[in-house]
Parts: sequence; structure tokens; C-alpha cells
Amino acid sequence: MSDNNLPVNSLQFDKALLKSVGEDVFISNNVEIRRPHLVTIGSHVAIDSGVYITTAAKIGDYTHLSPYITVIGGAKSTLIVEDFVTIAAGSRIICGSDKFLGAGFTSVTVPDEYRDDVDFTTVKCCKFAGIGTNVVIMPGVTIGEGSVIGACSLVTKDTEPWTIYIGTPARPIKIRPKEKMLEYAKALGY
Repeated sequence: MSDNNLPVNSLQFDKALLKSVGEDVFISNNVEIRRPHLVTIGSHVAIDSGVYITTAAKIGDYTHLSPYITVIGGAKSTLIVEDFVTIAAGSRIICGSDKFLGAGFTSVTVPDEYRDDVDFTTVKCCKFAGIGTNVVIMPGVTIGEGSVIGACSLVTKDTEPWTIYIGTPARPIKIRPKEKMLEYAKALGY
């Protein structure tokens, strides 16, 4: 029960606005999805309070987007989150960004002909990836299958599968075992 004595599941984002949504999906009422018609969500998904998404998005099964994650980049950029991915609280995923090289203004409020060059990209989190709290992922990055990013890291390049990364910029520190997760995914039909 929440503070106002209503069941937690009663206060949710209007899932009918989404392009498509699977079964067993919880999306907090305090989530802002700026372009819900560009968002597909699989089954067994939880999207917590304060998540903010301005891009197109494809979110797979058994995923969790923790509180106060920001995904920016506008309608021409995309976030792909595959199955069995968790993104921890406070992370920032930059799918599109001005280049900041002086070709124009760096504000979305300025007419396009006066804007700086903009990179519209796709950021992809492959199956079994884990993103720690307060991680920043830059445009065009792919987080490899089973890759884990430690808290407060800055990811500027693609990561290798089943590898743990930490730091600013993120660097590999250890190989992550995968056998148990693959076994469990297979048991769930994946």
C-alpha cells in the first residue's frame, strides 16, 4: 500500500499510449515518456518513478528501469534495452546530442537552420547487461551482452560481452561468469 492507502499498482502510466506493451508490466504514474507512440515494451517489466524518456525505445522482457533514469536524444534517437537488463537509479543515457563544435546554437528551442550539428544515435543494452547507479552512457554506445557497468562510470565506447567495467572513462576490470544466467534464461524459455 502507498501512503494514500491505494495499492501500488493502481497509480500507473497510461500504457494504452504506448506503441505496444506486453504482460505483467508496471510503469509508475510518475514516469514521463515524451513520445509513447515510439515506445515498445515487452513482458515482465518494471519502470520506476521519475524515469524520463524523450527517445524512441524498445524495452525487452524481464527488464527493470530503476528510479530517476534519464534517456535523452529526441525522436530521431533510440534506446534499445534487450531482455534481462537492469539499469540502476540515477543513470543517464544520452542517445542524441549536439556536437558542441560551434556550427550553431546548442538549444532545442532554436530553429533547426541555426542549430549545431546533432548526433542522433542508438544506444543499445544487450541481453543480461547491468548498469550501475549514476552511470552515464554516451551516444552510439552498445553495452555488450552480459556486460556490467559499475556505479558512477562514464561509458564512451562499446563494451565487450560478459565483462565488468568501472571508472571515468569506463575500463574493463574482470570477466563476468555467464553460465548460471544462461541456464536460468533457458529455463524461462529464452
